[in-house]
Amino acid sequence: MRVTLLHNPGAGDDEQPDGNELQALLRAAGHTVRYQPCDDDAWTAALDAPADLIAVAGGDGTVGRVAKKLIGRNIAVAPLPLGTANNISRTLGIADMPLDEIVAGWREARHVAFDVGLANGPWGSRYFIEATGVGLFARTIPVAERSKTLSALQDADAKVAYAIGMLRERLRRCAPHRLEMRIDGQAISGEYVLFEAMNMEFVGPNLYLAPEMDPNDGLLDVVLVTTAERDELQRSLANWQKGDLRRPDLQRRRARLVQLEWSGYDVHFDDEAWPAEGSDRDEQPALTHIELSVERGALKFLAPATAKRPE
Repeated sequence: MRVTLLHNPGAGDDEQPDGNELQALLRAAGHTVRYQPCDDDAWTAALDAPADLIAVAGGDGTVGRVAKKLIGRNIAVAPLPLGTANNISRTLGIADMPLDEIVAGWREARHVAFDVGLANGPWGSRYFIEATGVGLFARTIPVAERSKTLSALQDADAKVAYAIGMLRERLRRCAPHRLEMRIDGQAISGEYVLFEAMNMEFVGPNLYLAPEMDPNDGLLDVVLVTTAERDELQRSLANWQKGDLRRPDLQRRRARLVQLEWSGYDVHFDDEAWPAEGSDRDEQPALTHIELSVERGALKFLAPATAKRPE
């Protein structure tokens, strides 16, 4: 196959293969490779070259950026998980597979149709692959980005565990948000320490919030955590920090359309917080509305037949 390989050389830890090793791996499997590092500003042009497959070697940020450029195009994205959390690969069941096994399985792999979340609000219109949310995780993203300890960690598992530890600490004092909200027309307003509209099973540092998620059902899994459920979320975070993907006992609703009133609180799209830290919030509208919906089957991912999703 003709494979365009996009690679984030800075993804993951020091044990990850470099660009030359990745190209050699793909060529050894019989593929023709066009290589493009993602730290080059011209990387998007590589997507226009003739290809049977777009392979993305990196973490969720890199896979997500590439995937958003391919929405609606009839070409599959094949992640090669080199990142820290690898939520997209984990949902596809390939996060723990050796890279050579993933590549060897491409010829007989299945194409997995994948929904894409769409968030309309004061920022305009934005796609999300993992989740959009309010509360604990959205508030923690800027803190994690500033953390020198987190950035100094080289081991991916250690990074995930430390990031979850940050969430556990902040959850103890996280004030709830009052959210005026409608889910498929039904009013579900209340005070929540965490609200996540999930487009896949995981978000952030392997937060296993939507274990029954179907990535191609045209629905978002809406996860709601009130102050009364704070302890259950703490227990789940403690399990996940140890690598135990135990299912949480939290409120979940499936929705085609979520509507919220926005009054200045932080929102996140995948791993990106909005408004950006340091932005002038006075320039934002005092009150507006947010709509979260789904574009069904807008993406195709490639998953080898031997891939196993979490049980």
